[in-house]
Amino acid sequence: MKRLVVLGSTGSIGMSTMDVVLRHPDRYVVDALVAHRNHERMHAQCLAVKPRFAVMTDLQAAQTLRLSLAAAGSATEVLAGAEAAAQVCAAPQVDAVMAAIVGAAGLEPALSAAAAGKCILLANKEAIVMAGPVFLRAVREGGARILPIDSEHNAVFQCMPAQGHAQGVRRIVLTASGGPFRTWTEEQMRTVSPDQAVAHPNWSMGRKISVDSATMMNKGLELIEAHFLFGVPEPQLDVLVHPQSIIHSMVEYVDGSTLAQLGNPDMRTPIAHALAWPDRIESGVSLLDLAAQGRLDFEPPDEHRFPCLRLAREALRAGDAAPCVLNAANEIAVEAFLEGRISFLQIAQINAQALDALGQESAPAQVVEVLALDARARTRARHEVSKRARS
Repeated sequence: MKRLVVLGSTGSIGMSTMDVVLRHPDRYVVDALVAHRNHERMHAQCLAVKPRFAVMTDLQAAQTLRLSLAAAGSATEVLAGAEAAAQVCAAPQVDAVMAAIVGAAGLEPALSAAAAGKCILLANKEAIVMAGPVFLRAVREGGARILPIDSEHNAVFQCMPAQGHAQGVRRIVLTASGGPFRTWTEEQMRTVSPDQAVAHPNWSMGRKISVDSATMMNKGLELIEAHFLFGVPEPQLDVLVHPQSIIHSMVEYVDGSTLAQLGNPDMRTPIAHALAWPDRIESGVSLLDLAAQGRLDFEPPDEHRFPCLRLAREALRAGDAAPCVLNAANEIAVEAFLEGRISFLQIAQINAQALDALGQESAPAQVVEVLALDARARTRARHEVSKRARS
């Protein structure tokens, strides 16, 4: 039996993880669930999988959950706060941690899991984008292992050489759906609403990552993540728009071979792959019918209409502080857009301003330095939002 902690259990990835786990009660035990504020969904999850601990990082939500679980006769112990989230990840009985908290908030519990030598099922790309060298050093020093959950990086992992490094690899190609505005002109995108931006054509995701997909920042962050995960330099990383989201990524080799991983667009596939690796288990995802699919289309990304992708590549080339700054600014800009305070196109403008202001700083070498840089970048981005905010 593998004992799991699920960080971000009430989010999209967390719920898909619960679905896969419940299909295999003979293989997995959930030791702890961690979420921020959604105590109602956490209540239902606790009754379904009966974890030893449930952690709510929001203190009021923790108290509400504690009362509701007690009334339901649940034996799950409710803990509160970010420190508790880090503690359950490091518990000696835990084998693997699903790191699916969105944004910078997922960094510290993931670092705790790394230091404790856990198998980290990494769905939180922001942690490695903002603190790549620091995070990977913690993984090495703790004897931990990273298994990627993002569909693109999981696909690359499946297509990489068996020895686990990039020997003979010419290029990694991350595919992108192009999001809901793939064919829209810049003029059309000036009036995009939050509801339009979160309506992804293929994937069911949370609101923040859906907006990132719409701006193609998500793909830019994935380029940075791929660099750190697979040790491949920026010139050997590319993006190809593939509207059907059937091919999840490809690895080209120097001998002319290209290996691709295909599947229906459902996050339960990479989750099941990582949970069972190196074995395979049933995920609940329907099998791919290529005859019914009929065709697969490809086109290059347009970095003029989607400048966030270009900014991410520039941040990767610059290195040092730039990836952390870009990630922090983007979180603030996306939040402001979802709240209706800035326009869709202003997301990229705010990201660019933050990079210009702070992106040339030295790379943070310690967690405290990462968090301080993240805070400065957020402050800068908030200042840019306030200058543009709609009255």
